[in-house]
Amino acid sequence: MRQLHPVQQEVPDLCDLYDVPGPHLRAGFVASVDGVIAVNGRSSGLSSPADKVVFRALRTVCDAVLVGAGTARQEDYGPVRHDASALAWRAAHGRRAETPVVVVSRSGSLPDRLLTGPVIACVPGDVVVPAGVDVLRTTDPVGIVSGLHERGFTRLLCEGGPSLLTSFLQAEVVDELCLTTSPLLAGAGPHLIGDLEVRQLELRSLVYDDPGVLLGRWAVVRSTDE
Repeated sequence: MRQLHPVQQEVPDLCDLYDVPGPHLRAGFVASVDGVIAVNGRSSGLSSPADKVVFRALRTVCDAVLVGAGTARQEDYGPVRHDASALAWRAAHGRRAETPVVVVSRSGSLPDRLLTGPVIACVPGDVVVPAGVDVLRTTDPVGIVSGLHERGFTRLLCEGGPSLLTSFLQAEVVDELCLTTSPLLAGAGPHLIGDLEVRQLELRSLVYDDPGVLLGRWAVVRSTDE
C-alpha cells in the first residue's frame, strides 16, 4: 500500500493512520466506481485484500460499531472479534478489549449470532428486545450518538446500510466517510447514499493498493461550519 495524500509514502500500519482523536462518528463502506455497495446482495463482492485490512483497522481503533438491523441480517453479522495484534494495539492505546455492536432496529429483532457478544439495541421506547441486550431507547441519530457518548463510546463506526448512513448524514452527525473504491462498474444495485442534499467533503488521506483499489478518508463539512 502507498499513501498518495496528504504525503506520498509507504503505509506501515493503517491503524496508526486511521487513529484520530474522538469524539467522532465515521462511516466505513466499500463501493464500486459507480457507487454500488453490494453485488448479489452482499458487500463481499466488492471487497479486496486492501479493503479487508482497512475494515479491520477501522474496527480496531473504534469504540463501537453501528449497523442497521436489516444490514446486520443481510450481512450475517456476528460479534466483533479482534485478533491478537488488534487486541495488543487496543491495549497499548487505552481501548477496551471488547467492541460492542450497536444495532438500530424499530422492531427489536436482532440476528441470533450477534447475541453471543456485547450488543446495544437502539429501539423505540415500547419495543421489547432479547434478554441480556443493553438498550438505548431511541432511533434518532442525535439521540443515539449522545447516548453512546454517555456510555463512554466516543469513537463510533457506522457500517451501514445506506438508509442508516443517509439518516445520520441528514442529521449532520457524521464526521468522516472512510470509503474503499473498488475498481469495478457494478451497474444495478443499492447505492451508498439515498436522498440527500449536497454535502461538501474534504479529502484527509488517500491510499492506493494494486490493482486500482483506493482507500479514502473524507471529512464531512457540516453546514454549521460553512
